Amino acid sequence: MASEIVSRRLRSLLMDHLAGASVLREIGNEFEAADVPFRPIEGEDLGGQRRNLAQGYYNGLDFADAADARKFHQVLSVFMEQLEQLIGTPGAIPYNETTFKRLQQQLARDGFAYQGGTILPVTAAARLADAKAIAEKFDANHIGDQIRRIEASIDADPALAIGQAKELTESCFKTILGERGIEYGKEDLPQLGKKAFKALKLVPDDIPDAAKGAQTIRVMLSNLATVVQGIAEIRSLYGTGHGKDGKTKGVSSRHARLAVGAASTLVTFAFQTHLEQPPTT
Repeated sequence: MASEIVSRRLRSLLMDHLAGASVLREIGNEFEAADVPFRPIEGEDLGGQRRNLAQGYYNGLDFADAADARKFHQVLSVFMEQLEQLIGTPGAIPYNETTFKRLQQQLARDGFAYQGGTILPVTAAARLADAKAIAEKFDANHIGDQIRRIEASIDADPALAIGQAKELTESCFKTILGERGIEYGKEDLPQLGKKAFKALKLVPDDIPDAAKGAQTIRVMLSNLATVVQGIAEIRSLYGTGHGKDGKTKGVSSRHARLAVGAASTLVTFAFQTHLEQPPTT
């Protein structure tokens, strides 16, 4: 039997919140919005309409299945965002912050993190957090905005997340080129990447033969261009920004995580290199 992605403890914490601080309509609306089927069990009574309603939706989920876990996290993120927005407001009660922190802590134990109204695997969240942290060193507020849109759309709108991953990569290259006084025009993403990598001395030809592991380093640097090309292509296939024919299949959050993971890792590496190798005057 496959191990459960959503722990019993996390399910119990959300159940307690729904039973004690929510309303029937809201519970039904959020589970329905996440496309969770309602499957009540005859004779099952947990003591209370809200608890029974939530359990009926819990019965419609396989907590060891990745797709169903994402549906549960989508519902959970809505109620966590509500709690988060109440913290520190006039008349706020301790329950809001206490419950939010308990949910947040259990999510972390499950290997996930709540950020900006969405729930991500810790690895994806950490990569975006790294990219956000280093982007804050630059006068580029739009980059932070792009990362926030990515965080909010990986599960809710994967095509948007893919489009934003491409835009994030493009913004990174343009910021680096601009700070180094290198002109650019209407180049596509791979061309911008080539310019930025050259400015950062991240092209294979910059590695001398005498350098330790020269051939391995050259291969890795060549792969940077491949990653950029891949981000551009997956955006053309699945992301926002291009018209699609009627045969294009829907994109899933796994495609979004692939694009976002590649883009955030690349952006972090490029920005770190830019900071560590200031342009010569």
